[in-house]
Amino acid sequence: MQTPPNQPDGYLAVPPAGAGSPVLLLHAWWGLNDTMKTYCNRLAESGYVTFAPDLYHGKVADNIADAETLGSALDANYLQAKAEIADATRFLIERTARTAHGLAVIGFSLGAFYALDLAAADPQHVHSVVLFYGTGGVDFSNTKAAYLGHFAEKDEYEPQSSVDELEEALRRAGRPVTFYRYPGTGHWFCEPDRVQAYHPASASLAWDRTIAFLNR
Repeated sequence: MQTPPNQPDGYLAVPPAGAGSPVLLLHAWWGLNDTMKTYCNRLAESGYVTFAPDLYHGKVADNIADAETLGSALDANYLQAKAEIADATRFLIERTARTAHGLAVIGFSLGAFYALDLAAADPQHVHSVVLFYGTGGVDFSNTKAAYLGHFAEKDEYEPQSSVDELEEALRRAGRPVTFYRYPGTGHWFCEPDRVQAYHPASASLAWDRTIAFLNR
């Protein structure tokens, strides 16, 4: 597929029909790896024009130490990251202008924080947010989105208290929110390349719930 001339750095997946509602996918701290691209392709197969901005610009980590380095560098320059996500949002909205009635954003781990931030910063466009084992503390008073979250039972990176606090903050803001906890899972349980963490049954259930949420 030829890259559109105005496409930001990232991965675009388009449904077989060539059109569909827009989904922005924000990658985990590993970067825009094959797992994230596969999720984009699966969303496209389900009828969604999906774009994942490459916030690391070609760099991908396959171990925790390298991922921490990349993630820390991104967060240290978070204003640039937020600007790139805003550019990706504009590109996706323009790409789907004829079919879009709002944008869904999906964030994995590190990407979940930026998904929450985008929904708060751009309530005009973001109508749905899906979080995979990631939280964040932002001002939710202006957001107009509905929220779905998939969280692990035992997660050293996202304690249950953080998940509970986020859920309560969204409810106080009057937003529709459904958070699921998956027994017997840890962080990255939906990522097949993290072989020690991947939990196929939970990943499949989270996927089904995500598609149902997007299709509602």
